[in-house]
Amino acid sequence: MNNRPQLEDLRLFCELVRQRSFSAVARELGVSKALISKRIALLEQNLQTRLVHRSTRSLRITEQGDIVHQWAQRILDNVDQMTEAISSHRAEPAGLLRLCCSSGFGRNCLAPALSALAKRYAALEIQLELLDRPVDLVGEGFQLDVRIGTVQEANLISRRIAGNARVLCATPAYLERRGAPSSLQALAAHDCIVIRERDQDFGRWSLRGPQGLETVRVGGPLSANNGEVVRRWAVDGHGIILRSIWDVGPSLASGELVRVLPDYAQEADVYAVYPSRLSHSAKLRVCVEFLEAWFKASAPQQG
Repeated sequence: MNNRPQLEDLRLFCELVRQRSFSAVARELGVSKALISKRIALLEQNLQTRLVHRSTRSLRITEQGDIVHQWAQRILDNVDQMTEAISSHRAEPAGLLRLCCSSGFGRNCLAPALSALAKRYAALEIQLELLDRPVDLVGEGFQLDVRIGTVQEANLISRRIAGNARVLCATPAYLERRGAPSSLQALAAHDCIVIRERDQDFGRWSLRGPQGLETVRVGGPLSANNGEVVRRWAVDGHGIILRSIWDVGPSLASGELVRVLPDYAQEADVYAVYPSRLSHSAKLRVCVEFLEAWFKASAPQQG
């Protein structure tokens, strides 16, 4: 009797670790919850260890389950790379690509790029999740994160795929009503619409200007955790925002918004971020190179 774990069961277990729910995995795969439970039980039997503890309200991965998960990810990555290696004669990448991005950039910029990517490489299966929170790329099973801002995690590889900067802007009506700030520190006396996104310190803006890097603590009556909401409030004249050129570029071009303190900007380049274990993935390389070319061709003006 063959009691070795099956690859598909290992893949199923990794999905269970990501979802933390038998029901969620069953819905995503379009199978019954009973089948998922049966396959995980068989995997536990083959490995002779308990992988999960279940209750009516929660699912917890055991210590042995964590070890199996780490090895399963390596095994599945190696199998995927082996498949890529022996299929290198094919002109296009194939298989699943799970990636994530913040919601605003994901909807407005990344989604059109992925649409073009899907048209070019029909054998590629793309799953995109929009998340306005810090992401555990490895733990959550993502292969690629398209991220604005620098990367701190030592176990990740980052590649700059597009230039970008955050700039200060507001409506002409707001500046006429409140006056234009004459220095970065003067922002403390203005209505600033602050946002809590992945890499932004809430209410603390650091920008580079003529005197180098400066920081100011800002605030105002409005704040949100969504960049599109913040931009809408700025267009409605509620205050000053710090937003990426990709987001406010059209509004600046039309005059709907104008730059505030135009000598100041915050570095916020766009990076493709992926686990170091995937550094030799041909599929990932092709996708990252495609996105880099796409963003280069469609980059907004920073005027």
